[in-house]
Amino acid sequence: IQGGEARLLESYLQALPVHLKKGKKKDTQNVLSLLITEKSEQLPSPESYTLSVTPERILIRATSGAGLFYGIQTLLQLSQPSGTGYSIASVEVQDSPRFAYRGLMLDVSRHFFSKEFVKKQIDALAFYKINRLHLHLTDAAGWRIEIKKYPLLTEFAAWRTDANWKTWWNGGRKYLRFDEPGASGGYYTQDDIREIVEYARQHFITIIPEIEMPAHSEEVLAAYPQLSCAGEPYKNADFCIGNEETFTFLENVLTEVMALFPSEYIHIGGDEAGMAAWKTCPKCQKRMKDEHLSHVDELQSYLIHRIEKFLNNHGRRLLGWDEILKGGLAPNATVMSWRGTQGGIEAAKLGHDVIMTPNTYLYFDYYQTADTEGEPDAIGGCLPIEHVYSLEPVPTELNEIEKKHIIGVQANLWTEYIATTQQVEYMVLPRMAALAEIQWTMPEKKDFNNFAQRLPRLMEIYQGMGYNYGKHIYDIKSNFTYDSDKKAVIAELKTVDNAPIYYTLDGSEPTTSSTLYKAPINITSSTEFKASAVRPSGNSKVISENINFNKATCCPIELKSQPTPKYAYNGAITLVDGLKGNGNYAGGRWLGFQGDNVEATINLGQPTEISHVSTEACVDVNAWIMGATGMSVAVSEDGKLFSEVANREYPACTDMNKKEIVPYAINFNPIKATFVKITIKPTSALPKGHTGEGKPAFIFIDEIFIN
Repeated sequence: IQGGEARLLESYLQALPVHLKKGKKKDTQNVLSLLITEKSEQLPSPESYTLSVTPERILIRATSGAGLFYGIQTLLQLSQPSGTGYSIASVEVQDSPRFAYRGLMLDVSRHFFSKEFVKKQIDALAFYKINRLHLHLTDAAGWRIEIKKYPLLTEFAAWRTDANWKTWWNGGRKYLRFDEPGASGGYYTQDDIREIVEYARQHFITIIPEIEMPAHSEEVLAAYPQLSCAGEPYKNADFCIGNEETFTFLENVLTEVMALFPSEYIHIGGDEAGMAAWKTCPKCQKRMKDEHLSHVDELQSYLIHRIEKFLNNHGRRLLGWDEILKGGLAPNATVMSWRGTQGGIEAAKLGHDVIMTPNTYLYFDYYQTADTEGEPDAIGGCLPIEHVYSLEPVPTELNEIEKKHIIGVQANLWTEYIATTQQVEYMVLPRMAALAEIQWTMPEKKDFNNFAQRLPRLMEIYQGMGYNYGKHIYDIKSNFTYDSDKKAVIAELKTVDNAPIYYTLDGSEPTTSSTLYKAPINITSSTEFKASAVRPSGNSKVISENINFNKATCCPIELKSQPTPKYAYNGAITLVDGLKGNGNYAGGRWLGFQGDNVEATINLGQPTEISHVSTEACVDVNAWIMGATGMSVAVSEDGKLFSEVANREYPACTDMNKKEIVPYAINFNPIKATFVKITIKPTSALPKGHTGEGKPAFIFIDEIFIN
């Protein structure tokens, strides 16, 4: 190995606390050898390597510098503190990656991060043998790359009226010139990009740039409004596809982008186009007529096809989110499947390459725990590390030929709610470790319990490397079920390392003087439950649950219409398990419904006097989740013939930014009933002005109280 590659490998070896000097081929003792060899059964790919550690020597073999580099990463990961130095156990390793494409996406548009920070993240990717860094460079929140032909992109569209995306998004969404008071933002110069790309190359990582089109382009259209359907700034989010100048602009931008990024792939976004303006724009309608297009979806497809041809003519390949399937997929396009795996399945069946990046497993902007109290702000959802680890990226629906089109796996960190470098690292680590194991390891060799046992050592490494990281793996894992016969909520607790757990039932803080957890706990009355795991290194986060018993708790319940499968969790019992949801609608305590009324029938077991029914909805209008517009209560003795005893209407929400838990209650004259039917009427459609205007809204309901 010669030149820069040799120097890079040598610099990594300096991380080992040993003195290295250049040896000779005949040396046989205390030798560390790096050997480039020919392809073989043991070394089937350029990224394969073998590692042999004996008391006399360490030997890493590969067919390329990349393979040697990954072998060195494994060597460093195997090193263990020993006295004043480090030791490495004798071992034989033969290793190859499962997927050729192993990626992570960092969104630098919503919040801008310096080139130094990006390089630090490249170090983390290299440690995990991740070989693609996808940079989301452009979006409404700011354009982040210098384009010399269009200086307003960095003089104006890279700067906005507030540093924090959330404040900016909810407060007017205006842009400023870089030299105006209050301008906040930033961008990478072309020299910055060259430096980042070269640093990544030295770590065997390819940078994939994303230039959004046709949607998420408000910042471009504010700087160059002639590219929008309205011809005015702040009117549209999508490029005007009927305007030839749009294609001149995009091709000029992509020409400069390709000169900076040697990546085979250029990502063009292609997601979440509103298309509303295209329906009435004369230029877009003319384009549809001239190209014999029957639907506006096909306008997006027209753009994708045309841009793909341009990229192909320059020796590049088009990569886009799964919405690029709309209207017909471009011939050579590769699809990133983010809305679950269905888009990837469809693309693979059509013969297209696919990178799996389903939001339900690999969106690292989701909360890491359902217990969001004390967690930094996140976009929502719940994605604990064990759920990340459980992903199998190759769907069983595909045949053997189609499966070969699943060429990679990628996680995404969108940064709308992630404003600091500390939070970026906190959201990514240690979930990146689970991602790396999905990307590299064959499924039959995956074992979460084994993986979890290795995490403490990884966290020591994070500490030494100066990374921030989440410690949720040390939290108590709690599971609350219920026994309808005993009318009891059952609490089961465990820790990844079997640390002792102490708990209280009176709301007091648990200590070693509290009750030691030995077996599942039966709880039969309203209780403020708290528990903590005790370790020499410090106690875990205290888990706290307010278990609320009422006349419906632990009673049999039936739903007329089932929740959406993605948000079904434990099913109907979720509404009578004594556990209330928090502000995280995807935390498992809320059931999500779309379209029909929510109708729940609860069997109280015997005639019972009642006079009150209440529930709550988790409202997040930006996430298409609205509240109730009505609720009614009907009672029965036999579960067949019901009579209504109360109903109430609620005004539909019109606040586009509403995000809160909304209570609904009905009181009525005392009446005896055995069966109680509660009907909750959802908002019929998303309101005017919403990005999904007119489409069915979700409603998320948690505990139903009857008293």
